[in-house]
Amino acid sequence: MDQGLSEAEWNAVPDRKDQDAASNSRKSADRRIALTGGLLLLATLVGVFLVFDFVDDQREREMRAWQVRLGIVADSRVAEVDKWVARQQAEIATLAANATVQLFVTEFSLASGQLGNVTDAEAQIEYLENLLLVTADRSGFTGPLLGPDVPANVERRALGGLALVDRQGRLLAATPGLRLPQLPPDAGLRPEGGISGPALDETGTASLLFHAPVYPLQVNPQAGAEIGYILGIKQVAGELFALLEQPGAIEETLETTLLRATGDGIEYLSPLADGSAPLSRSFARNTPSLAAAFALDEPGGFALMRDYRDEEVLVTGRRLAVLPWSLAVKIDRAEALADSESRLNRLLGILLLTVGLVAAAILAAWRHGASRRSAEAARLYRETADALEHQRNLLRLVTDSQPTSIFIVDEEGQYRFANKVAAEAVGIASDDLLGKSIQAVLGPASAERYLELNAGALEAGDTTSGEVRLNGGAQTKVLVSDHIPMLPSSELPKSVLVVERDITAEVTERERRERALDRLVQTLVGIVDRRDPYAAEHSQRVGRLSRQLAEEMALDAVDCETARFAGTLMNLGKILVPESLLTSNATLTDAERRQVHESLTATADLLSGVEFSGPVVESLRQAQERVDGSGGPRGLQADEILVTARIIAVANAYVGMVSPRAHRPSLSIDQATATLMEAAGTTYDRRAVAALVNYLDNKGGRNAWSVATTPTA
Repeated sequence: MDQGLSEAEWNAVPDRKDQDAASNSRKSADRRIALTGGLLLLATLVGVFLVFDFVDDQREREMRAWQVRLGIVADSRVAEVDKWVARQQAEIATLAANATVQLFVTEFSLASGQLGNVTDAEAQIEYLENLLLVTADRSGFTGPLLGPDVPANVERRALGGLALVDRQGRLLAATPGLRLPQLPPDAGLRPEGGISGPALDETGTASLLFHAPVYPLQVNPQAGAEIGYILGIKQVAGELFALLEQPGAIEETLETTLLRATGDGIEYLSPLADGSAPLSRSFARNTPSLAAAFALDEPGGFALMRDYRDEEVLVTGRRLAVLPWSLAVKIDRAEALADSESRLNRLLGILLLTVGLVAAAILAAWRHGASRRSAEAARLYRETADALEHQRNLLRLVTDSQPTSIFIVDEEGQYRFANKVAAEAVGIASDDLLGKSIQAVLGPASAERYLELNAGALEAGDTTSGEVRLNGGAQTKVLVSDHIPMLPSSELPKSVLVVERDITAEVTERERRERALDRLVQTLVGIVDRRDPYAAEHSQRVGRLSRQLAEEMALDAVDCETARFAGTLMNLGKILVPESLLTSNATLTDAERRQVHESLTATADLLSGVEFSGPVVESLRQAQERVDGSGGPRGLQADEILVTARIIAVANAYVGMVSPRAHRPSLSIDQATATLMEAAGTTYDRRAVAALVNYLDNKGGRNAWSVATTPTA
């Protein structure tokens, strides 16, 4: 026993040691709690910072996505506008290069502007006016007529059309109602041709003036050699401004406008979404944050600016290639970013809440442990994984049982899924295809068709289809594929589902039936031709010309074939007409003429039981109708008559006139077309006659028919 301590003091030492140990333990625990609290606070602050940084990154990604979307719209609209302007210029330039136009203006120029010294001036001008009218009807260079529509000698003024003027701007020929005083005062005819406007006409509608120089025959086109101009005035609201609408767009505030710089100002050329008419709004170019000024000054750029309504908009701009204009595409920021802002705000709240919950969970786990939660989370993960695997197996089973090729390709061109048929077609296992490039698997040439159709489906946001014929030895294989865009998900990026079918058997059978039907038609036509030597090859010529006119009028494939079959078969009913009557040189009596005339109805009756792909029989029944409704068997008129019936009526009349008959010689091509043009709008369809004239004069038809027929006068 230590002599320096009493017994009571000595006995009290262990208690103090325990107290010191407990105190040290509490201090250590306090330090651990403080350290854990500090780490938890630091983790919370880092988490909050990362949350805000993530949200900002998402906002930037959303802006980049809109930059791409608006850029796609701008590029597609610029391309459509440029193509439209180029088509109008090509129409005017083609007309200016017409040999008849050049010949007349050359002769007029050599006559020092004296029509009296021009050979057959009135006839030439009448022909030129008909040529201008046909071209205007076909190309859309027409406009409404001003003035009262009354049966009196009152001239009506046209707000659109085509005109031919000499070098001094004097009118030589024009479409009905078009006069020089109505041309825009800033026409500015240039030797190289061009476009002026837009300007507002008398109805307040925007119009453009196109012009192209006319050069003398056998003279190289160059500045200073022009002797006249072709002018074309067209109201652009129905064509040009309609091209500014993006197909398939669902955004309410998405707007595309045409802009033009005017000195220090900016002029809106197209109508605006707030109801402003074309050319009615303009702003100073230095207006702060003006979206139109940004589109003009920064073509291809993208920014958040303010539009003519002083609303915040996302905007991008492009320059047109053929006109000194710019195009701006914009959408209200409120609409464009409303969903993303709402989503990001929710995400921000959720993430902040998640950070707080995670912090609380960490604290709770430190105090109580998280073994049960971990076990439960592991169980849920296993169940989810098992369910996902079951869905994948079910999808694989369903798709592998299909006879068609089914696969998924993402926008980068990589396989994301392929069923058994698709894998066997390329000789690679389904699982081995995943992640491989379609170009590497199929080759660049074969893959190009799929990639183009996939890009079209993704751009349109709708299913696209394509058909291809593959030459594989003795038999050609025909494949048709549907390309269905798929929305991106957490497991799958933006992709396209491709379903491809082999329709070789169906196409082969259809083509076999078409060949059999064509042979039957040729046999029947041969029977008729042998009975009437004067009409030999008449049916074949009518059929060929009918198809050419249908193609000239841009009809679809079924209507073109319908016109050919109906034209070829229209004289089949003549097998019921006595052969002596068909070859008679004498003038036919009314009864005989009626018998020949009614043979067309007999043709329709004979063919009524034959199945054609188009309305061949009904076209034959309507071929004798007049477009003005007078004198036809049923009294049909205008669009009540099938377009194929109107075509074969013109083709049959033309072939009949330029071909000799037993009772009369043939007419010349000019005489036949003049007769048809006189009856256009009454007996014959104006569009079909215009198509015939254009085919003869501009598509090589005159040379073809000069070889096929021998006109006598």
